[in-house]
Amino acid sequence: MRRKPIELAAVATAAVPGLTPTAVSSAADDPADFDSALLLDSEGKRWRVRSPRHAEASARLETEFLVLRAFAPAIRAELPFLMPTVAGSVRLGSLSTFVYSHLAGSTLSVEELTAGPAALARETGTALAAIHDLPRSLVSNADLPSYTPNEFRQRRLNELDQAATTGKIPASLLRRWEHAMEDVSLWRFNPSVVHGDLHEDNLLIDGSRVTAVTGWTDLRIGDPADDFAWLVASNEQDFVEAVLASYTASRRDAPDQHLLRRAALSAEFALAQYLVKGIAAGDSAMVAEAEGMLESLAADVEEHGGQSISVEPLPGRSPAGAGATADAALSPAAPGAPAPAVTVAPVPAVTAVPVPAVTVVPVPEAPEVPAPEVPEAPVPGARAHLTPVQPAVVVAPIPDLPAPGDSDGASDNAANEGPADAAPGNAPVNSQSAEDTSTAALSIVDVRKH
Repeated sequence: MRRKPIELAAVATAAVPGLTPTAVSSAADDPADFDSALLLDSEGKRWRVRSPRHAEASARLETEFLVLRAFAPAIRAELPFLMPTVAGSVRLGSLSTFVYSHLAGSTLSVEELTAGPAALARETGTALAAIHDLPRSLVSNADLPSYTPNEFRQRRLNELDQAATTGKIPASLLRRWEHAMEDVSLWRFNPSVVHGDLHEDNLLIDGSRVTAVTGWTDLRIGDPADDFAWLVASNEQDFVEAVLASYTASRRDAPDQHLLRRAALSAEFALAQYLVKGIAAGDSAMVAEAEGMLESLAADVEEHGGQSISVEPLPGRSPAGAGATADAALSPAAPGAPAPAVTVAPVPAVTAVPVPAVTVVPVPEAPEVPAPEVPEAPVPGARAHLTPVQPAVVVAPIPDLPAPGDSDGASDNAANEGPADAAPGNAPVNSQSAEDTSTAALSIVDVRKH
């Protein structure tokens, strides 16, 4: 059941005692997993409400709550961006809804982001480097997932097997992905802390600055390439290269040379994961959308070859990019570009040298020894997909509220000011603040009429 913004406002009053909303607006989020809204209260403060649509999404929000609590003030102070603070939560049936202090900035589409100033690309690269340089103890202490390169590769293979059983993925894509996942040389990287769900909706932008990063539901130790997948999928080569240059200059450890290849693979394989999620949720529209995107990708790869996602060329295809420099190997191929011509070096003439006759002495054959059986190594299991639960939730209507004051005169408080006091046990409030200039994006609604 999808909840309207006005209903989320009522839920927020139960999650944060004393909260009196005077205006409400929908907020950008993953529509398959969450219903979200922005609230303006009677004191001019703003809040964000995230309500899960099924049990798996609720579990992710509960994980995020633990993640945010693990970010001590000393760690937050080192980051070049702000992070959310949980102000309160309420359980509706089996699902948990969370209310966060609102952060300054606004989200941009991929097109707007990549068309932005060069400083914005540098800020994005710096933010990515700061995430990947977070102490690994932050993840291990919170009992979050941690993968070695081989474990992560095996996990991807398990997910590929699961996706193949749907029978809805073009065979050409299955062969392409399997070849890349079995290319061991592609998976030599140093694991790092990974955001795990990074995309344009989780970056808050103010001018040319990345003011905040949200959506910390999938934090783990794994492949840093996963946080680049959304960038590579944008096909904006100049922006990707600018972000990578800033990222490389800011990181303590130099990135591996195949990072963008794995990012391109992750971007493609995300369509298969989306399909599996839609099937598990019983969402026919989501499944149809995923099938359409997979067919389009298969046709594009068939016509143009697609981006380079493996070191070894796929059998039966020309080794596109053979002889390219290491720098070129880091950059994904532009969509629609023809495969570069492969230059075949001439084979030098061979001088034959006569070999003297050799007397062959027969050697008795050794008895055949059967090879010992090697037990199959256990393979880490794929992530479980939970069946969505839709409990009946009765949301009480918002009681009569005092008439909202003059919105032009409402001041916009700092992103992390005050909300941590609203509920015991919440994460410390980040002392950083930034002026929020996006109040005009809210549509003022007199909730007493609803």
